[in-house]
Amino acid sequence: MGLSRRDLCLMLPALLTALPADSSASIFLPSKVYRFQDLPVRDHAGSRSRPVLNGETHTGFPIELHETELAPGARPHPPHHHVHEEIFLIREGAVEVTIGGKSSRLGPGSVAYVASNAQHGIQNTGKIPAQYFVLALDTDHS
Repeated sequence: MGLSRRDLCLMLPALLTALPADSSASIFLPSKVYRFQDLPVRDHAGSRSRPVLNGETHTGFPIELHETELAPGARPHPPHHHVHEEIFLIREGAVEVTIGGKSSRLGPGSVAYVASNAQHGIQNTGKIPAQYFVLALDTDHS
């Protein structure tokens, strides 16, 4: 069956309504493995980061995960706050996490949860590079 140009023109509005209204609509994060050695590395002053994932769950909940390697004595940035929550998962080294003016020293296996709008910061207090993951939750509202 051949379609004429007229037939295609008549079908075009129906095809366009089937597309998402927002062309920047997110695609849900698929199940996937992320090999550490395959993650791209971004160098910053005193730190290196590896983006892991950034997107939405099947319910549309935005999440972002990255790994940071922080040089001894370094901070990734000054203390700050934002609407989204964050979870720090310490992999290696020693860090000091400050949340709402209260500081805690954390080592491998430790976790810090930062609630919405809580002033927070992190610094490597050890003699070796510190490695940690940051899981940011609901990042669309930052």
